[in-house]
Amino acid sequence: MDYPDLVAMYAESRITPHYIRAYAILCLGYVAEFFDFFLVAYLLAVVRPIWHLTYGQSSIVLLAAGAGAIFGSLFSGALGDAFGRRKLLMFSMASCAIGAGGAVFLPDGAWVAFAALRFFVGVGLSGSATTTTVMVVEITPLRLRKALTGFPLTAASIGAVVASLSAATLIDRLGWRGVAAFGFFPFLLLILVYFCVPESPFWLVSKGRFEEARSSFGTLMQRDVSALPVFVGGHDTQPPNSNLAELFAFPIRTLMVFITWTALSTTNFGVYLWGPTVVSMMLNVTASAAAHYFLVVSIVALIGRVVLSALPVWISRRRLCAWSGFCIAVALAGAGLYPRGYILGYPLFVVFVAFGAFFFDGIWVVISPYVVGIYPTRLAGRAIGVAQAGNGVGKIIGPLCLAVIAGTGQLVTPTATTNAVTPAFLFMAGCALVFGLGFAFFLPEEGVDSDAAGNALEPERAPARKRAPTS
Repeated sequence: MDYPDLVAMYAESRITPHYIRAYAILCLGYVAEFFDFFLVAYLLAVVRPIWHLTYGQSSIVLLAAGAGAIFGSLFSGALGDAFGRRKLLMFSMASCAIGAGGAVFLPDGAWVAFAALRFFVGVGLSGSATTTTVMVVEITPLRLRKALTGFPLTAASIGAVVASLSAATLIDRLGWRGVAAFGFFPFLLLILVYFCVPESPFWLVSKGRFEEARSSFGTLMQRDVSALPVFVGGHDTQPPNSNLAELFAFPIRTLMVFITWTALSTTNFGVYLWGPTVVSMMLNVTASAAAHYFLVVSIVALIGRVVLSALPVWISRRRLCAWSGFCIAVALAGAGLYPRGYILGYPLFVVFVAFGAFFFDGIWVVISPYVVGIYPTRLAGRAIGVAQAGNGVGKIIGPLCLAVIAGTGQLVTPTATTNAVTPAFLFMAGCALVFGLGFAFFLPEEGVDSDAAGNALEPERAPARKRAPTS
């Protein structure tokens, strides 16, 4: 019996407890790793005045994770395609935990070491995000992919909510080091992945490891492996390959994936990483009070992820991304132009940012599975790797833009912060506009989520928006 029969069986299979267990662990991974990433914004709001940091020093701490994300993305997608999703996921979780939790042991004033640890957080986050996104798509039966593959990315917003809540409620009681210790949590998830999450069966098929693929399918379907169809017949399998050049069989697509992810990441992380400091400076409130404001922003972002993850059942992912980009541009332009106003006693800046967060945070649940869905399976890891490289660039540009406008050598002061907010947020609004236009005019509609065994590779021959997409 040829292998498409087993693939077709899985495509129409029901959800089992073993699948739910693996799915839940991958979701928890998103929570833990994005908690580790976003927590630095609140830790920095505490240590910045104590360590007398300048804008330049603060921005280096914030953008170090972006540099790590670029470094990690250059290798993570290729390594995941070549050697397996599961191994890379466990390595990435360990890197994230060491980088985040290690801050507990920093001596006062050690901002360079703090930045170095954040670099490892970025490496881990890029590897984990790349691998988890691909794994969620590949372990989910085809008939349920549009309904289920967006929801795990909602967990990233839960990580941001938990980071805000921890800072708002615990930082005054435990101190910043006590809160930073929660960064070690991904170590526990690493153990769960080892024992409870099987390797992607589609990746195993693409490498010709058919018996292991049968075992993985059997685990996810909770079926006796001996009762499953046997893989026989001709298989155009691929050897381990880390060559990024294959992606440029789709030149327009690959370039626009990088550009749109860079633009979205610039707005997302620029707002999140500088936001608590901006609110604290402009409103003259404590770091914990600023965290309370951003808890509202994080909750709205979480609602955005839930809502947007459900919409691809009715609206194409490409169209959702285009309209979200335009909404983000309007929201961040409003935050930049009216940073000190109030509405019904509530800071107008926070209102605009919360509206923007519904889209600039929420749209990640759409854009990530979209990228997986427009490339063949055997290229999916590398495609997400390129996307994560753009994500890493944005993690640098976003935090850097306000520091450059304010003056990197200046101490972080209310006057300098207020003067820099308007041009910095207008710049990020422009990035959001680029994101929206990229999806509106240059990227294809999503076709089939992925090919069965990852063997198709049809070059791109015409502008994507003028033809049916190849996948």
